[in-house]
Amino acid sequence: MGSFVKWLVDPKRNFLAALHKKTLDKRLRKYGLRWDDLYDPKEDLDIKEALNRLPREIVDARNQRLKRAMDLSMKHEYLPPDLQAMQTPFRSYLQDMLALVKRERAEREALGALPLYQRTIP
Repeated sequence: MGSFVKWLVDPKRNFLAALHKKTLDKRLRKYGLRWDDLYDPKEDLDIKEALNRLPREIVDARNQRLKRAMDLSMKHEYLPPDLQAMQTPFRSYLQDMLALVKRERAEREALGALPLYQRTIP
């Protein structure tokens, strides 16, 4: 079952996954977003902690991309085609730090230590 699921979501091996990734790429480019921009820090406190650990420049760039996307959406417009071509929607900036935060949380739970932050969702 596990290998089937891996095959199903791998864009290199499954045509439908590749088609989905291509469609998602087009939609993210229209607004100038990256995949990692779609994570909500209010939904998962691991994401909030990972964003707090990132350098300020990266977080500021993320916030600027989100503001620009909201502005374009409210105006019912898209980025100009020349700017869309420059976008890199699947270039990750959050995944490494998020993996580190999750590993640290799992290690603390395994050792029976208190969490660094409260794991409740508002």
